[in-house]
This record gives sequence, C-alpha cells and structure tokens, in this order.
Amino acid sequence: MKIILTGYTGHMGREVRACAERMENCEIVAGVDPMIPASEGICVKTFAECTAEADVIIDFSYHSMTKDLLDFAEARKLPVVLATTGQTDEEKARIREAEQKIPVFLAANYSLGIATLTDLVKRAAALYPDGEIEIVEQHHDRKLDAPSGTALSLFNAIKEVRPEAEANCGRSGQGKRTADEIGIHAIRMGNIVGIHEVMIGTQNERITLKHEAFSRGVFAEGSLKAAAFMVGKTPGHYDMKDLLAGD
Repeated sequence: MKIILTGYTGHMGREVRACAERMENCEIVAGVDPMIPASEGICVKTFAECTAEADVIIDFSYHSMTKDLLDFAEARKLPVVLATTGQTDEEKARIREAEQKIPVFLAANYSLGIATLTDLVKRAAALYPDGEIEIVEQHHDRKLDAPSGTALSLFNAIKEVRPEAEANCGRSGQGKRTADEIGIHAIRMGNIVGIHEVMIGTQNERITLKHEAFSRGVFAEGSLKAAAFMVGKTPGHYDMKDLLAGD
C-alpha cells in the first residue's frame, strides 16, 4: 500500500510515519505539508508539486486544506482517509460532494476504543431514555477546535436514539438544565492526548463510560487500518462502523 500523507512534518504525521515503518507492505511515498520552509525529499509544500503514484491519501493536516486535498484526490481518483477535524460548513459540503466521486473515510477519532465507546454510549442512552447525559472531553493545550470532533460524534450517536436531544456546549449563565439537554464540556490542559467521558444519570444511579488514549500512536494505527480498508473501494462515505464490520 502506497500512501500520500498530508501534515507530514506535524506530530501526527510523524506518528503515522513511525507506525507505517513497522508494518509490512506499507510505504509513505510522498508528504504534503505547507508548514515546511521548502520542499525537501518526498515532502512538498503543495499538492501541485506532488507527482508520486499512490493507492490512498491519509490526511492529518488542517481543515483549511480540505478543498485542495479533495480537488487533488478527485483528479487522481484516490481514496481519502480524513483524520482532520474542525471543518467549516462549506468544507463539510465539499466533503459530501467528493463522496459522489471518490471513496472518503471520515471519522472524528481513529481509535478502536472510541468506536467501542460510541456503541456503548448509544446503547446506554437508549436503555435510559430519561437519564441526564453529560459529555466531558479533555485534550492538550494546543488543540484548536472545541468541543472535539469526537465529543460531537458521541453527541450525534446519542441523537440517533434521542432525536429531540440538544447540545449545550460549555454551559453558562442562569437557568436549570432542560429535559432534552446534553451538556458538552471541553478541557484544554498540558499534554493530554485525549480523554472522553460520558455520564448518564438518574435520580438513583449514574453510569460513567470513559476512554483515555495514552499515546497518539493509537490514532496513527487506526488511520493506517482505515487506509488499507479503503484501497479499491467504490465512491461513497465510509466510517469506523464500516471498518469494524469489514464491509
């Protein structure tokens, strides 16, 4: 499997490269990263400079690169694994448009543990239809978006079984919580890799479901598994549920 990696020189780019080196039949053939001072080795600053032949693109760059990335992928008819969060509404629309032409794998979090947590949260929310739910996510102090894409995906999973649910991000001000409210809270501190906690409570008991990542390597491994899964796929939208099901 030959991979073009965006965000090549960033922290996650380094994690993906290290993980790929430990895998058989896996090669990073090119990198695209506008943050490098000048193109060097297999890493270039722009997609226009990228001429490598590849099977798939893994994106760990910046949401502002979404349009250029998808334009390049469509021109080359390459599947894309999008591991960048924080896209604007316009960028999300561009992703949906691209899914009509190329295979796009989109996940807020590439950890198998988070996929498991999401499934458990959805099931628990259905079992406790009157339970009050709060989501707390913690990340390092350099993360740009809040709440995290994973916290929002957990909320969306809850909303599948509770269509009336409404997100209240960073609760403040006066007034008691409403019956349909799901509180979402973001903590930014130090070098926290990623902690997501979902609490479901009634007047008599509380269930806490929690996932903690100890290394960013877990996200690199997941993105490479997704990339291998995407090679040869037909155009459309794919996510962690498809990967786990092996569809």
